[in-house]
Amino acid sequence: MTTDHVEPAVPGGECEREPDPSDSLRTFGAVVQVLREHAGLSRVQFGELVRFSKHTVESVELGRRMPDASFVERAEEALGNTGALRHSARFLTWGDAGLAAWFRQWARLERTAVSLCTYECRLIPGLLQSEGYVRALCENEIPPLSDDALEATVQVRMERQQLLRERPNTTFDFVIEEAVLMRRLGGAQVTVEQLDLILGLGLLRNVTVQVMPANSEQHACLSGPVRLLEMPDGRWRAYSEGQENGRLIAGPKEVSRIHMRYARLRSQALSPKDSMGLLMRIRGAL
Repeated sequence: MTTDHVEPAVPGGECEREPDPSDSLRTFGAVVQVLREHAGLSRVQFGELVRFSKHTVESVELGRRMPDASFVERAEEALGNTGALRHSARFLTWGDAGLAAWFRQWARLERTAVSLCTYECRLIPGLLQSEGYVRALCENEIPPLSDDALEATVQVRMERQQLLRERPNTTFDFVIEEAVLMRRLGGAQVTVEQLDLILGLGLLRNVTVQVMPANSEQHACLSGPVRLLEMPDGRWRAYSEGQENGRLIAGPKEVSRIHMRYARLRSQALSPKDSMGLLMRIRGAL
């Protein structure tokens, strides 16, 4: 597939290991650096005192890493016990953490879109994921996520799902491969809760869920997952994602081709009513 025009996503969805610097992380890091330099300590010397590597100290000071509780406590003791670091650490936020850096530009467009279309053949679409399913996804991340990163991911993913209810005039259309729904990621109970969530969201007037049956002899989107959205000015954008990368597609010709494929796929998938019936049968078999 050729590329007519691509607007690159933010260089860096859906779990990155270190957040882009937020204002609170940058401020906290700057305070640590000023106090360290005032104490006449190099990063190596300070790292030895707090029992963290020079790289970790540098990442915290530049706002690239969320300091854990042990770092804050040891840094506080090493830098005068003023209470400034303990107090300010309570207000640290991850910013856009929880969504992959390359996905964030698309996530921002979702907030103003008038129509969103999604086809997935790998996993349940993010806007439909239950909390248990998100946790199972994060627990399967390689390399493993820290506890803080995992919780940040769960929180941001759950907040993003509010779009379905907060934007009742926006249409959300989903086509999901039957094989994805059959996968018991996280175990039977997580799968039941996930299917119940999809069945419930499928009742919303602005949400349509269709299943692409495994026995279908035709398939318009064999090239991979598809995301499309319509902006308030009537323009369309598409998004393509792979491992460790993603791109926002704006070229009219390429977006048109993707749009045609998605439209054909919807005609090949089960109807919304039949899809709900299949979902209930899959749930009943668990």
